[in-house]
Amino acid sequence: MNHCISSLFLSLVILTALPVGGHAADPADSSKQLNFVVFVVDDLGYMDIGANNSECFYETPNIDRLADSAMRFTDGYAANPVCSPTRYSLMTGKYPTRVRATNFFSGKRSGRFNPAPLNEHMPLEDVTVAEMLKSKGYATFFAGKWHLGESEEYYPQKQGFDVNIGGHRIGGPYTGNKYFAPFKNPEMEVESPAGDHLPDRLARDTVRFIEENKDRPFLAYLSFYSVHTPLMGRPDLVKKYKQKAASIDGAEFAEEEQVLGNQVRKVRVLQKHAVYAAMVEAMDEAVGKVLRELDDSGVADDTVVIFTSDNGGLSTSEGLPTSNLPLRGGKGWVYEGGIREPWIIRYPGVTPAGSESSEPICSIDLFPTIAAAAGVEVGHDVDGVNIRAALEGKSLDRESLYWHYPHYSNQGGIPGGAIREGDFKLVERYEDGRVHLYNLKDDIGEQHDLADTMPEQVDQMRRRLHAWYQTVDAQFLQPKDGLVPWKPE
Repeated sequence: MNHCISSLFLSLVILTALPVGGHAADPADSSKQLNFVVFVVDDLGYMDIGANNSECFYETPNIDRLADSAMRFTDGYAANPVCSPTRYSLMTGKYPTRVRATNFFSGKRSGRFNPAPLNEHMPLEDVTVAEMLKSKGYATFFAGKWHLGESEEYYPQKQGFDVNIGGHRIGGPYTGNKYFAPFKNPEMEVESPAGDHLPDRLARDTVRFIEENKDRPFLAYLSFYSVHTPLMGRPDLVKKYKQKAASIDGAEFAEEEQVLGNQVRKVRVLQKHAVYAAMVEAMDEAVGKVLRELDDSGVADDTVVIFTSDNGGLSTSEGLPTSNLPLRGGKGWVYEGGIREPWIIRYPGVTPAGSESSEPICSIDLFPTIAAAAGVEVGHDVDGVNIRAALEGKSLDRESLYWHYPHYSNQGGIPGGAIREGDFKLVERYEDGRVHLYNLKDDIGEQHDLADTMPEQVDQMRRRLHAWYQTVDAQFLQPKDGLVPWKPE
């Protein structure tokens, strides 16, 4: 039996519980401006936290306690199945396809065809969430993974952040001793003592920023390098999880469809990787350290806390460290395992403690939601929406969510697009134009293709998806060796 069959099938009824905090910290009825703490965990899958998965192999007590005091979204998404595009959407509220930032920077792998043209930085003219809040007098802080530009002119301090600890061009902790000091990170002015652990270092810097700015409004954006490869864990935690894994039986891997070449691609179906588990728990400890500081500084009741990831868990490549089951696929795939994310939001005075919402939300929604909470009128177009209604337990007035990934991922995922409307999700393959239709309410694992039996639904959703392609100027696979890929009319 799969060790990680989820609590995803829990009731999707919004729970009614008391809100956290002693008062409603809301610009509408409070003179005090809200603070914002954003946690973005790299490569963390939906099923990788206990709050989403009652049988999770990894232990995440701090994140679970956050969920107990907040609203947990069962249908929260990343805007893309890999990192840089989703990070762009979190920063700007826009679909990354608009600026051709559709793969990690710089992912230009070819397959049967050449990939779509790729922009490799977040344009400086885009307004970031930090620039927006800075214009209202906020102190702004960034720590961790950036991966939104190839040179210093595109780094966090050029995009509205007063402080940048560790954010630069690369997508992982690949300098120095990687997850252990000395880090030799070019954006860390002060080196850690030998053996210091990166997630804890980033948390301490975040805590210090909160201590120093508790008397003014602030944005603290902690973007972990964890739990991205290289797979490296604290020895004490690795030992703990090796002992825990020894008692778990069952097949760890199964076969997944293969897009690149003829080799068999495996997918992890059982959470049992001790090193990855150690990385998850260390990240959870770092989250707990920051949350405790909000309490100790007396600002928890005035701070909106947002916890999410940038893409699905890594299940089909690079060590196959986690299982996303019952979700299909993982990082690099437009199946649910690649785009459905942990989303936990604690908005004092608004979100009932321990509540749950099945409203589909996406990383494009972060910017407009923070803007509204801070009382900032957004003076330009964004794709996301203010999800305040969902945070209050109501429905969102949004017709569709879209995905566009015209690339061959490191993880073997299909170049493709997708649209979700209500319970239905349409997946379109870019090599040949084939489509698949799934009812996510009945088939969260995307195993039962309804395309042949529901042609009207397919036609309606496909026309809307193609109209969106035009709106965002979507680019597609390019010819290779005389072969011409499918392209929407």
